[in-house]
Amino acid sequence: MDIKMLCLGALSLGDATGYDIKKLFDEAFSHFFAAGYGSIYPALEKLTEEGKVAYDRHQQEKRPDKKVFSITAAGREVFIAELTQTPPREKLRSEFLVLMFFAHLLSPPRLAEILQERLDESQRELAMLEDLTKREMPAGMKFTVHYALAATHAAIVCIKEHQQDLLRDARVIVNQCARPKSPGEQHA
Repeated sequence: MDIKMLCLGALSLGDATGYDIKKLFDEAFSHFFAAGYGSIYPALEKLTEEGKVAYDRHQQEKRPDKKVFSITAAGREVFIAELTQTPPREKLRSEFLVLMFFAHLLSPPRLAEILQERLDESQRELAMLEDLTKREMPAGMKFTVHYALAATHAAIVCIKEHQQDLLRDARVIVNQCARPKSPGEQHA
């Protein structure tokens, strides 16, 4: 699913501004899809051109007009067709996991910093997700929040369980690199 389809999905929940859609991405979608204004607004523009989205302009005092977008019947059909045809795969893109894959090349202080940053961010995500569970929502939305809660909790446990091993391994690598080579190793 791409940004256009997720914008249609957001609008299937009700009329919204680009700001409202970005807020939905930052909250409800944050665990499985990231998008910024630089992708949301072009997607909304394209969807408008295609007749899948319409908007009304609302005048604001001393500010540019606000566009409130709504999904059209054609947009709803396209979105439902996409939901029907999309296979239930998961794709994970994680800069953190790339860093951990190559953790043996990082200095122990930098590695400790990265691990702490990820733990802190995961704790913030956990708190935000727990707050979302208190809201009324359809069962499917509630499921995604609980799925994200489980994944975030598991990530925290995994980091805490393996943090010392990662740091110990990084120290060993640093020590091996700092150790002077013997005459036989220098020519090998």
